[in-house]
This record gives sequence, structure tokens and C-alpha cells, in this order.
Amino acid sequence: MPEVPRTALLRPQPSQFTAHGSIWKQLGPYLGSILILLLLWQALAWAIQRPVLPPPLEAFQALGQQFFQGMDYHLAVSAWRVIASLGWATLLGVPLGLYLGRNQKWDRWAGPLVYLTYPLPKIVFLPIILVLLGLGDLSKIFLIGLIIFFQILVTTRDAARGVPKELIYSLKSLGAGEGQIYAHVIFPSCLPKILTALRVALGTAIAVLFFSETIATTSGIGYYVMDAWARVAYDDLFAGVMGMGGLGFALYLLLDWAEKKLCPWEQP
Repeated sequence: MPEVPRTALLRPQPSQFTAHGSIWKQLGPYLGSILILLLLWQALAWAIQRPVLPPPLEAFQALGQQFFQGMDYHLAVSAWRVIASLGWATLLGVPLGLYLGRNQKWDRWAGPLVYLTYPLPKIVFLPIILVLLGLGDLSKIFLIGLIIFFQILVTTRDAARGVPKELIYSLKSLGAGEGQIYAHVIFPSCLPKILTALRVALGTAIAVLFFSETIATTSGIGYYVMDAWARVAYDDLFAGVMGMGGLGFALYLLLDWAEKKLCPWEQP
């Protein structure tokens, strides 16, 4: 049996290169983007030279100090409010959007109602919602869900309208019922656009969350940021901003992961 060269034993296997390359391909753009943002932040802090904009290092130090001294609780409360809002808006908006996109008769009646109410800024109803539902989580979850519900509904309905009729006719020719058509044609065809609508709705939900948590509440990351501003603790303020950004980023990555798992046919 021929002797294997010692250099061959020390040489990394191709699979190792592939694994490291794959990890860098996934993490590289995120790390590069974070580095660019930190450099811009630091440059702006040097240019302004005022306490209102602390450099990144001070903000990260405040984040490390404050995270387990109350910020973790505020982040957990905010995360629950966002997830619950996305949940109920999706559970109502997706089935209704699929049904309206598939049934033109009902869509002809529901369409004008959606067009009239969708552009209306629902945030103006916050005082009324607070009176009716109280100052707790329920009012905030309802308000956030009400706003993103229309985004999910309209996107899902338009996606259902665009499903090729040939696919539906093919399944009908095999004897499929209406429920099977929804399960095997309509919903899978619309799923990528539904997840895209959820990513867009997530940004809206975070923005509305911050506004709703600054009024008549004592919990949530929005309250934490405004409290730090009132105390003129700008390093804590930016720590809260980073916490809110991290919350949105984590939820966005979760939706991105869900799309890769649920829609493998959409992946390059």
C-alpha cells in the first residue's frame, strides 16, 4: 500500500473550505453593513461633538450595563406586542385576502371598503382605542395589528389574483375540490408574497410600536427610550435605539429563515 504524503494529511479537506466559504457568504454582508454604520456613526459623533450623539463605544457600554437592569424586560414586552400583532393580523388578513382574490363577486363589494379605509391613518384612533381597551397590552396590540392588517390583506389578495388559471384548471381536471385548490395551488403560490408583506409590515409595526409605547405606559422599549431622553441620558437613549433595532433585525431574520424553509423553490 503506497504511503500517504504527510502534507496531504495536513491539508484541509475541500469540505472545510466550502463550509467556511458558505458561512462567510452569509455573514459577510451583515458584518460589512454593521461596520459601515458604526464608522458613519463615529464620524458623525466626531463632527457634532455634543453629548446628544455619543460615539458607538459609549452607547454599547450603556447597552451592556442596562440590558440586565430593566432593558431586557422592556424588550420582552415590546417583542410580545409585535409578535402578537403580526399574529392576529396574519390570521385574519391572509385567509380573507386569499378568498377575495379568488372570488371576484365578493371582492367587488369588499374592494371599495378596503380602498376607503386603507389610506386612513389609524394612528389617530389611538386615544379612542386607549379608552375602549385600556392602557395595557391589548390596546397596543390591536392598534398595531389594525394598521398592518390592511398591508397583509391587500398584498395577499393581489397575489391570489395573479395565480395562473391554468394551474387551477389542471387541479380541477383531476377532481380536486375548492379546499384542495386553496391548499395546493393558491396558498403555495401566494406564500412568498405573503412573507414579503410580513417583512414590510414588520417595519411598520416597529414604528407604530414606538409611538404607542410613548403614551400612557410604563413598559416597552419605546417608553425606555423616552424615559432616557427625559433624564438627558443620551447613552441610555441610544442603547434603547440599538435594542429596538436589534429586535426588528432578529424578527426580520426569523421571517427570512421561514421563507427559506417554506419556499425552497424561490431560493436562487
